[in-house]
Amino acid sequence: MSDKKLAGRKALVTGGANGIGADVALALAAAGADVMIGDILVDKGKDVAGKIARSGVKGGFVALDVTDDAQWSRATAATVSELGGFDILINNAGIEIASLLINVETEDLRKMCDVNIIGTALGMKHAFRAMRPEGAAGKGGAVVNIASVAATIAFPAIAVYSGTKSAVDRMTRIGAVEAGKLGFGVRVNCIYPGLIANEMGVRLANDIVSFGLAPDVNAAVSDVVGQTPLGRLAEHSDVADAVIFLCSHEARFITGVGLPVEGGMGT
Repeated sequence: MSDKKLAGRKALVTGGANGIGADVALALAAAGADVMIGDILVDKGKDVAGKIARSGVKGGFVALDVTDDAQWSRATAATVSELGGFDILINNAGIEIASLLINVETEDLRKMCDVNIIGTALGMKHAFRAMRPEGAAGKGGAVVNIASVAATIAFPAIAVYSGTKSAVDRMTRIGAVEAGKLGFGVRVNCIYPGLIANEMGVRLANDIVSFGLAPDVNAAVSDVVGQTPLGRLAEHSDVADAVIFLCSHEARFITGVGLPVEGGMGT
């Protein structure tokens, strides 16, 4: 999508330094939004922000560890100050650590829960505070949480990751109800991306092989494609287009939903 349907909007994208987050941020900018990148990867985050600024809209970077409440306060304040508002939050930051349940490590459990669950909850907290009528931005807005097809299917080797993304789904729906009933003017939705052949997806395919669940990477990928009615892996642009839609006026009466962007894999 390249039209300017989000012109005048002000977005914060967590985990926007690379992967899905970077492409979503660039898509938001192409749709006319000013975009702040929030990430722990400073150099990469600033590079994406520079690309956004050179595209003709405002682009900025703020250091953000999504597990830290105080950093969220600073990030939302910086977004309002530097962009002149804040009405889109893309809660994209997340981590996946594959393991068979029989071998799962406590430290890995905590890392995924901290980033994927606590980070998402804190994002909604600070978005609501800034976007509600009495907030620093005060014009309402849209929150899009990035969940996963793993929240809807039983996929081996990522039980804990799947659990955290199921939590994202539940928090999305409750956040939508609260924001609506309390008059915040904020819509809250989530997306379930399918497996993508990016760094995270390739690492998972290799882990599947190392755990003895597939003979080789090609077989692991072929199994995923075989479970997908549309017959291919997901792409970053598929996710980015869905994000643009959920943030746009066309989705004005949509809140509290999980949008599958996985070619029917979860059907």
